[in-house]
Amino acid sequence: MQQPTSGANQRIARIAAHLHPPTLQIEGESSGLGRMDCRAKGGSPGFKVAVLGAAGGIGQPLAMLMKINPLVSVLHLYDVVNTPGVTADISHMDTNAVVRGFLGQQQLEDALTGMDIVIIPAGVPRKPGMTRDDLFNINAGIVKTLCEGIAKCCPKAIVNLISNPVNSTVPIAAEVFKKVGTYDPKRLLGVTMLDVVRANTFVAEVLGLDPREVDVPVVGGHAGVTILPLLSQVKPSCSLTPTEIDYLTDRIQNGGTEVVEAKAGAGSATLSMAYAAAKFADACLRGLRGDASVIECAYVASTVTELPFFASKVRLGRAGIEEIYSLGPLNEYERAGLEKAKKELAGSIQKGVSFVRK
Repeated sequence: MQQPTSGANQRIARIAAHLHPPTLQIEGESSGLGRMDCRAKGGSPGFKVAVLGAAGGIGQPLAMLMKINPLVSVLHLYDVVNTPGVTADISHMDTNAVVRGFLGQQQLEDALTGMDIVIIPAGVPRKPGMTRDDLFNINAGIVKTLCEGIAKCCPKAIVNLISNPVNSTVPIAAEVFKKVGTYDPKRLLGVTMLDVVRANTFVAEVLGLDPREVDVPVVGGHAGVTILPLLSQVKPSCSLTPTEIDYLTDRIQNGGTEVVEAKAGAGSATLSMAYAAAKFADACLRGLRGDASVIECAYVASTVTELPFFASKVRLGRAGIEEIYSLGPLNEYERAGLEKAKKELAGSIQKGVSFVRK
């Protein structure tokens, strides 16, 4: 039988790259291809993105949406189970991003090395009757471990943290980074985009508008009363009745519970969360690219209030967060809501800080 040529070996290595995690590559392979050389033919420059928790309910649709983002050139998928299957599946999509899968703690460092953005949906989902606080002990440990890997392997990456309870997990991540001297508050963002997506959708329903034309600032945090939609600042400007404001505020704050109950034990908000996370990651990527006026809401280290972390509008750029905006004028209803949000947030933030410092 005729021996394959060197060119054929290289083509085979490129095609199969996504099925062979770097740590499983054989030393001295005849193809001569290092792990960073295994690029799809026709690949173009872009950013390197890792999804940690890529085989989960949020992770899978999020990974799919990142695969179709034209700004992504390399997509690393990490989880403790099922990553090879998810990776093989997504890698068949005919888009630019090269996909590589990483399985288990021993491959975490390989998954993170060289990444520009790390998105973390890892953790357990909320079940009926479970509060976001109930998730704390499990998800706090997961986030701590993953952030220790980020600090070691890609300390300059922009981190998009989705794992609940976000009000506590972002402070946990900050404390982990502080411990090892890599903390940059401009590069750590709690993803609250789902609250904005819901607010835009629900307000558009009430006003009879296209949701894509509606912009509702949502500030505070990412759980219950800490979610504060500023309905007085809706664009396009509108006049809502007190009844409509009560209805909309309540529905936006309890949107997650609405989905958990509707799924009747079969899961939480995974699809809408993946959409919101992909939308937010795209904003971060456009900021990294240098696009002007990329403004979104996120839960970040902040001096907007007396609390160390707070969600508000931020402008994204090449350094991550380039500007944090003030809350603007609030009406009496929103000022009362802000006080409730701050009281709840203070405890959640302290819980996260104490978890790492204990």
